[in-house]
Amino acid sequence: MRSLNKETLKSVKRFIEEFYKSEYKYPTIRQIASGTDISVGSAYRYVKELSDTGVMRYVARDRMETDVTRKVNTDRIPTALVGTIACGTPTLAEENIEEYVDLPSSIFGTGEFFILRASGDSMIEAGIDSGDLVVVKRQSHARSGEIVVALLETETTLKTYYPEPSKNRVRLHPENPDMKDIIVKSCEIQGVATHIIKKVRKKPVSYRTS
Repeated sequence: MRSLNKETLKSVKRFIEEFYKSEYKYPTIRQIASGTDISVGSAYRYVKELSDTGVMRYVARDRMETDVTRKVNTDRIPTALVGTIACGTPTLAEENIEEYVDLPSSIFGTGEFFILRASGDSMIEAGIDSGDLVVVKRQSHARSGEIVVALLETETTLKTYYPEPSKNRVRLHPENPDMKDIIVKSCEIQGVATHIIKKVRKKPVSYRTS
């Protein structure tokens, strides 16, 4: 029997792992063959060799476990990115779904979520800057002090929620000392902000001259 190429063995293993991380499922022998530029028969022999030598656990056609694929968390939550929400004055909600993204439940927890792109600077002291993606857990209730997506008639806003039943009102507080609270008799809570997805800001490079 012709000996198997060590580099091709590595390529097959790497393809299986990258495919699984991307698709959350194992590739077929035919997909391995296509992805590594070898024949279907050769792909099977390489997979069998990886399994026989303990590098991979190959069970029939549906499992090709390696040390990498065992660590991949496939428990994902399809989440809609639905548009922009104001962090200044309330603005019309954009309900057009831009795309769906998968959120790992190990980080974001369980439940139904949506993602909004923040606009404005009223929540900067809560760490929410304009352009940040805010992950919101869809629910109709909130505790005092939580950041909520509040619907005011036909407009939405992102603010800290302070119900004041003794005054028969709700105070929506901007986390910016230069802005005033929004006082309403009531509002509809569409969800509670749980996480912020943002880019790391780079400090400008300064050059010293002698």
